[in-house]
Amino acid sequence: MLLIPSLALGLFATAHLALSALLFMRKPRWRGLLALFFPPLAPFWGWSEGLRLWSALWLFALLAYVAGFVAASSGAA
Repeated sequence: MLLIPSLALGLFATAHLALSALLFMRKPRWRGLLALFFPPLAPFWGWSEGLRLWSALWLFALLAYVAGFVAASSGAA
């Protein structure tokens, strides 16, 4: 059961770094840098910039991590 939070965290980190890098490549560049250090800004600005797939993946990975963490902490099989 510990595999799900681990994989989801890896997916979340990948999506977050990709979103931050893609935002950094667009103007204004400060959004990418700020989104790197304040994670909730990344999908918000990503969605508004048309990076809908990465933003949706970011949100899915976060929800999968939280659900997997809760399931693993509760001892559910």
